[in-house]
Formats: sequence, structure tokens, C-alpha cells
Amino acid sequence: MSSNNFPDPSSVRYDGPWTHRDVHANGIRFHVVEAAATEEKVDAPLVVLLHGFADFWWSWRHQLTGLADLGYRVVAVDLRGYGDTDKPPRGYDGWTLAGDIAGLIRALGHTDATLVGHADGGLVCWTTAVLHPRLVRSIALVSSPHPAALKSAVLRDGTQRAAWLPNFLRYQLPRYPEHLLTTADGFEVERLLRQRVGGSWSGTAEFVDTARRMRSAIQIPGAAHCALEYQRWAFRSQWRPDGRRFMATMRVPVAVPVLALRGELDNYVVPRTFQRGHQWSPGARLVGIPDAAHFAHQENPEAVTSELAQFLPEIS
Repeated sequence: MSSNNFPDPSSVRYDGPWTHRDVHANGIRFHVVEAAATEEKVDAPLVVLLHGFADFWWSWRHQLTGLADLGYRVVAVDLRGYGDTDKPPRGYDGWTLAGDIAGLIRALGHTDATLVGHADGGLVCWTTAVLHPRLVRSIALVSSPHPAALKSAVLRDGTQRAAWLPNFLRYQLPRYPEHLLTTADGFEVERLLRQRVGGSWSGTAEFVDTARRMRSAIQIPGAAHCALEYQRWAFRSQWRPDGRRFMATMRVPVAVPVLALRGELDNYVVPRTFQRGHQWSPGARLVGIPDAAHFAHQENPEAVTSELAQFLPEIS
């Protein structure tokens, strides 16, 4: 802990079979974690892993090493505002977030990449694929339907609206949500995690350890506010020209290959919401992950890694 009793941003640099790096892209510094097995494989296909709300790179620890062992160059990212990445006051709109990932791909020395994202990180994958299609070879999503499908479902599907809307609206308030996420040693983050995972994983030691790390990461100064700015732009932009233009742009069908993974026990994003996205990603393949809910990549990592391995480009 730092002198003000909040975790230092560098506290998320956990040791493991990976290397922590700082990469500058789109005007800010990103903390990225690269699997040690791929550091010399700069010519291997690049896979970029993007975490979800109130999370950080650690969410992808299993895929980071599992995909690297198969020969891919694998990099997990702390998104803008999270973990040990810079926390600028602006840039939490869809346009800038897509620019972040496009810039990262170039800064890592590649001309394209497969993007893999969970929840909010998946929304960044969708956006980058539409706005920077030449840089995106394919996208894989975990619990992250197409943004237009999600909006449509929240408006028209009572089950999806009841599951998703209350927290989303709560996060629009000033200051209170930041306090909610960080008070009591970040307990709200563990509560959300426990609410959205299956019972078999929530009773494990790994769950307890993961919750502890997430609770610490959200208390890094600025992290909770930045995490909420993603949610606030998504809401407030609906009534502004930039938001209407963004959603109109996102309704252009995605041309790259799409793999959509959904935990079969997920009650937070219901199956019908994924099915609504067919018109915007007609070639997408939807796969259910057994024994998993909203955090399938952590609850059943072997199944998720196996599906990703089948989806990724062959290594020559």
C-alpha cells in the first residue's frame, strides 16, 4: 500500500510466467502483460486480451499462458483507466477506446491482431473491428453481445432489462458509485463477481484469491472513476450527436470472423440478447460454455481456451 493507504498502480504487476511492459499508444501509457513463452515470437499471430468492468489484466491469466503454449504471441492489457495504465480524465468514448487498441497493435509491431474481450472489453473488440477493420483479423467475445443487440434487448426484453439496467443507471450518479466500488475494501466488486458467477467456482480458493485481487485493483486511485466513465459515456452519449453517430456506425455489419462465447449459466446476459446480434455479425459462431456463468474464461478456462484455439488463425 502507498502512504495514503490506497494500492499503488504497480501493485497489479503480479509475478508469473509473463513479462510486464509499458507501451505508449494513442497518447497514453498502457500496462501490458506478455506471456514469457511468446516474447521472442514477434512473427507469431498476435492475440490481445481485453478485460471487463471493474477488472484488470489478471482476468486472462489462464488464456495468457494457455494460448502462448500453442505458439501465439499473447498480450493482456489493462484498459485505459485501469490497473497500472494511465488514467486520463477523458477518452472513455467508443471512438477513443478503439483508437487505443488500434494504436497498441501497431505499437507492438504488428499489422493486425485477434482481439478477445470480456464484457466491456468485448464491446471494445466490436468497436475496433468496425472502426479499424484492417487491423483486426478476428474477434472473440466472452459474455459480450453486439452493442446494438444489447441496446435493443435492454429496451425490448424485460428479463434482460431487469438484469442489466439497475446497476447501469446507478452508475450514472455523481460520486456515489465511486464510493460504492471502493468502500469496505472494495467489497462491492466481490459482491458483483459472486452474483455473476456459477456456484461451483464461487466456492473455490481461486475465486477468493481473484476477488481479493479485483478488490485491491479497483481501489487504485482513479480506477473506479475511470471504470465508471465507460458506463457514463455509454448512457449520456445516447442523447448527443456523437452517440447517435457512434451507434449508427456500429450497425455496419462486422466483416471479420466472430466467435461469441457465453457461459450457459449466465443470468446477466440472457441468450436472446446474443441472438439479436445476427444481423450485425451474420457469420458469428455462438458457443455455450458449460459449468460457467458471466466470467466463463475464469470459471471454465480450459473450455474457453480450447474454443479460442480452434478459432485462432493457424500458425505457419
